[in-house]
Amino acid sequence: MKIFRKLLVLLVVLMAVGAFLCVWIGQQFVRVYSVSPKIEVVVPKGAGLNRIAHLLQNKGVIDEALLFVLYMRLNGLSGQIKAGEYAFFGELSLKDVAHRLTDGDVIMRTVTIPEGKALAEIKKILLDNPYLTGDITLDLSEGEILPETYHFSRGESRNSILKKAKQAMLYELEKVFEGRDANSPLKSPKELLILASIVEKETGIPSERGKVASVFVNRLNLGMKLQTDPTVIYAVTNGQMNLGRPLYRKDLTIDSPYNTYRYPGLPPEPICSPGREALYAAAHPEMTNFLYFVADGVTGGHRFAKNLTEHNRNVVLYRRNMRK
Repeated sequence: MKIFRKLLVLLVVLMAVGAFLCVWIGQQFVRVYSVSPKIEVVVPKGAGLNRIAHLLQNKGVIDEALLFVLYMRLNGLSGQIKAGEYAFFGELSLKDVAHRLTDGDVIMRTVTIPEGKALAEIKKILLDNPYLTGDITLDLSEGEILPETYHFSRGESRNSILKKAKQAMLYELEKVFEGRDANSPLKSPKELLILASIVEKETGIPSERGKVASVFVNRLNLGMKLQTDPTVIYAVTNGQMNLGRPLYRKDLTIDSPYNTYRYPGLPPEPICSPGREALYAAAHPEMTNFLYFVADGVTGGHRFAKNLTEHNRNVVLYRRNMRK
């Protein structure tokens, strides 16, 4: 009988200790602690639960790796952690950390492709981004990439960004082409893209794009050569666009289909990736009689002219302003 009582007492004690441990562990799961400053953690693909737990502990996100493992196993979450880059900051509990990892609440980073960049320049932007991975192997043509800010998580491939950007340009171009002016001389989405790329390189002032587009559309309708410097720069630099010097008169004689001083009509391909506003301007140029334009030498904008006499006067004004 005494042995039975001792066993009973022992059992009660063990139950009490077990209950206490359960309560204590449960409290540890939801205990709020402060993480400051912000801690960034990269969870590798294929990492096991124990490795992740010790990674979080070593980084200072959690206090006890064992408790984290226990919470994940008790709640059936051990195989649901998503790889990626996470940021932890402020008031957190172990439960909060666990569910952020299983929800895949990763840091979203951005890469911006500016308007008017040539394909070689766009590739360099992506290759210089340290958070993207992989070589660029996607088959691309000039002008196929829509300038935009793209969101991605660390480790995403450069090809995946370019696929998004290519699809975005295809969608935007088809939409704009379908809605182009009825009297537009542009017969295909590609022609619209080519003209938009020239407009993009000729002016960075939004209010001028429609006027610049009108000059080129008027010239196309009259069979005049476009005589636009950016296409010549594209020919001279083999698509790099960074000439690093002014155009020389001899450059205007280069034998290239991109030399619009020598060959009539549009060049064979775009010379850069135009933005949405340039696409819209090419599809909906302003209704003008302008055939010429030249920089004003003051505001960064241009003066437009209907005939060569007006244009020559504007050129004189430009040169005078440049000498000031």
